Amino acid sequence: MSIHDGHRKRIKDRFTNFGLDSFEEHEVLELLLFYAIPRGDVNPIAHELINKFGSISGVMDAPYEELMKVTGIGENAALLIKLMPQICRRYQLSRTKPGAILNSSASAGKYLLPCYCGEKSEAVYMVCLDSKCKAVSTTLLCRGSINSAAVSPRKVVETALSCNAAGVILSHNHTSGIALPSQEDIETTHRVAAALKAVEIDLVDHIIVADEDFISLADCGNVGNALPYLKG
Repeated sequence: MSIHDGHRKRIKDRFTNFGLDSFEEHEVLELLLFYAIPRGDVNPIAHELINKFGSISGVMDAPYEELMKVTGIGENAALLIKLMPQICRRYQLSRTKPGAILNSSASAGKYLLPCYCGEKSEAVYMVCLDSKCKAVSTTLLCRGSINSAAVSPRKVVETALSCNAAGVILSHNHTSGIALPSQEDIETTHRVAAALKAVEIDLVDHIIVADEDFISLADCGNVGNALPYLKG
């Protein structure tokens, strides 16, 4: 067994026994890189990643092409790093189950936050609710560029009708990190609310997410003629 093999075993055993809480950021990356770079010392590579991108989140969010510029990072390692945030998002989404009661902006925001874990482009989701504000389905409507995503009122209505929804919660994210609604957000909300009202479905809220923060347009008074949340 080489000195590197012994080091890898110690790192793996430490994780198995104690988890990641005691790990430095570069050590977390070391452990990850073991599975993309099967031989050799990945410690210098992990340090270089942190030095270049500043943190684990910076590494995970870095463009694929920039990761490939780091000495020692090949295609497999870059792909594994880019895969991790997406796995985290899918993990979080798998815990967002239909049946949750979304009877307040706080419960709606908490329910929708996992949809945007690791999301770098704007994405629009809609939650269909029954008459008791129970989530019937959560649907990705569209994913746009890094700055915009188009929302089709027709698609919202068609999706709501297919689920026999009594109400809808619309949601999208701001990749700028600021959740404040733009004028375009407000206008889109009014268009969608009007389209849903024509088929006797209520737009209950429009949640804007930015990182771990969110804002409810219903709380801001910008959801037109939608009914308020039902109180449990």
